[in-house]
Amino acid sequence: MKRLQLAAAAVLVVSAAAGWWASPRMFLAAWLAAWWWCLGLVLGCFTNAWLHRLTGGAWGEPLRDAALPLGRRMPWLLLGLLPVAGTLAWLYPWAADPQGEWLHRMTRPAFAQAWLTAPFFLARLAVYAAVWWWLARPCSLATKGRAAGALVLHGLVSSLAAVDLLMSLLPGWFSTGFGLVALSNQALSGAALAVLLAALAVPARWASRGAGSVPLWRDLGNLLLMWTLLWAYVAFMQFLVIWSENLPREISWYVPRLQTGWRAAAWALALLQFALPFLALLFRRVKDRPRRLAIAAGLVLAASALDVTWTVLPSVDAHSLHGWWLVPLTFAGMGLLVFGGLPDAIREDGEQHERRIRHAHT
Repeated sequence: MKRLQLAAAAVLVVSAAAGWWASPRMFLAAWLAAWWWCLGLVLGCFTNAWLHRLTGGAWGEPLRDAALPLGRRMPWLLLGLLPVAGTLAWLYPWAADPQGEWLHRMTRPAFAQAWLTAPFFLARLAVYAAVWWWLARPCSLATKGRAAGALVLHGLVSSLAAVDLLMSLLPGWFSTGFGLVALSNQALSGAALAVLLAALAVPARWASRGAGSVPLWRDLGNLLLMWTLLWAYVAFMQFLVIWSENLPREISWYVPRLQTGWRAAAWALALLQFALPFLALLFRRVKDRPRRLAIAAGLVLAASALDVTWTVLPSVDAHSLHGWWLVPLTFAGMGLLVFGGLPDAIREDGEQHERRIRHAHT
């Protein structure tokens, strides 16, 4: 089964690589979107695990079980950043034209020009990668102090990385809330992946867990509901502030998303990542049943991929049609490469954990 998944992933990635000859920039944009989505799933799952380490409770055990095998895949995931790092001038306008028109739209052009230089940018990517590698190790969950430090470090580093890798695709535009929007989407998608894995891989292990008569699944459903509301709030507030000001420099990010075919994706996000999950997760008959909760989590997971796509591709070329076939191939291929065999890894880890517990009691 693992060989079949690897073969399918290789076929998908090779098929997507054909997009280089059709449109190199759109291929790199699709690659960056897929890579950022996969990274967000790992870091988002760890975000929820760090929060559980600080608060305690049975609700966080499935999150930890998903985070640990995901962390072991982080070194391989970080290698996926190399194509982006090696083709900066293809993807980022500031790298292709350091003295371009975008500098005139900045309030502090001297700082922007110093910050967005290729050597400094690559150095920051190396620091981000080293921090992400450490954050995804089991030692970040060893104590409450480390979990708290990991949360702070993740918030700082991943916010800066979102600005560098995503926001700078459209130089001259900036938003102080952009990093928070990206982090909330990561936390939401990571929780959705963990819930989906818990419901599909080992549902029997968590059937009897919970506080009194409250099933564990309800707590996980409430966690998904909380992250859904947070993401919707920060994303809408960013839009509302920019819409109310209506300045040419600030609306430049929303124009290619709301005045082209990408408007349909915006409405789909409002429906799939907020309205439907919000309504579904209000009902206990959804949250208390793992299969129904898995459907809601799967919907959120798919919507988070659309959210990342909507964030990246219109900044590169809002009118190109190549992204519509490149994105499914790159997301599916990279997803299989990074997350293939994950349910089996969770089951094996769970069985080893139970054997250690039984051995400790004998």
